[in-house]
Amino acid sequence: MLNYLAVRIGYAIPVAALVGLMIFLLVRLTPGDPAAILVGENATLADIEAVRQSLGLDQPLLTQLVHWVGNLMHGDIGTSIISQIPVSKLIAQRVDPSLSLTLITFVMTTLLAIPLGVLAAWQHGRFADRAIMVFSIIGFSVPVFVLGYVLIKIFAIDLRLLPVQGYKPITDGFGPFINRMILPALTLTLAFTALIARMTRTSMLSVLDEDYIRTARAKGAGESSVLFRHALRNAFIPIITILGNSFALLIGGVVVTETVFNLPGIGRLTVEAILARDYPVIQGVVLMMSFIYLGINLLIDLAYAFIDPRIRY
Repeated sequence: MLNYLAVRIGYAIPVAALVGLMIFLLVRLTPGDPAAILVGENATLADIEAVRQSLGLDQPLLTQLVHWVGNLMHGDIGTSIISQIPVSKLIAQRVDPSLSLTLITFVMTTLLAIPLGVLAAWQHGRFADRAIMVFSIIGFSVPVFVLGYVLIKIFAIDLRLLPVQGYKPITDGFGPFINRMILPALTLTLAFTALIARMTRTSMLSVLDEDYIRTARAKGAGESSVLFRHALRNAFIPIITILGNSFALLIGGVVVTETVFNLPGIGRLTVEAILARDYPVIQGVVLMMSFIYLGINLLIDLAYAFIDPRIRY
């Protein structure tokens, strides 16, 4: 297992380096000049050039890359061009809403999607299966912002059960925190449940006709034991993949939901940085997201090896 882990980490290191290089180049080769945005519309060319020199943007790309990598090696991911606040501090200020939304959504999705997928596979071709698949198609097809506005209309405006927008940290009390998180979390849960339920159903159907399932039933095992102990366990590798990727997508893909529900998270920080051409913030956020993806993929590989020891060799 340790050898397997070492090999996977060895694969991840060059991928991380390549991702960092691509992030650096993409941000700088995209049209737009942050110096021009920073000095305003009435600035002269001399003013813009002076700002570019102060920010180091007049230097060759290779020089900028070496400087950036050197700072990364010392744990410095840069300082915002616009606010002059360290990027790590900006991310720390915004990570709580995004992480809270991601964790709540992931738990709700897992608890809802896997049982639905198992039920659909068990009732294959029957009413329950068709109903779950219709729900999945609708949930996967409707844009997230449409789901968000529909839930706001029903639960916040019509029924007046929940607040429309805003965020309260959990330190202000669990009640205010969960009241403002339930709608955005439910919005994302409906979308991701559709995807994971379909994957669970497909994976379960592939194992329910296997000989060991028939053997378990012939030995008198209960249907719940057959479904969850025998079938689900052997169908779990594709499900782990989609769960892990969904968690990574949730962290990096909450931009629309945070905008709809006015949550001051990482997604909105990214949008603001892109509009302002704030290179260090864009690089820092995207780099963090990329490393999260790599870390989750590493955990998925380890989960594979834990569930099926044959994969280690």
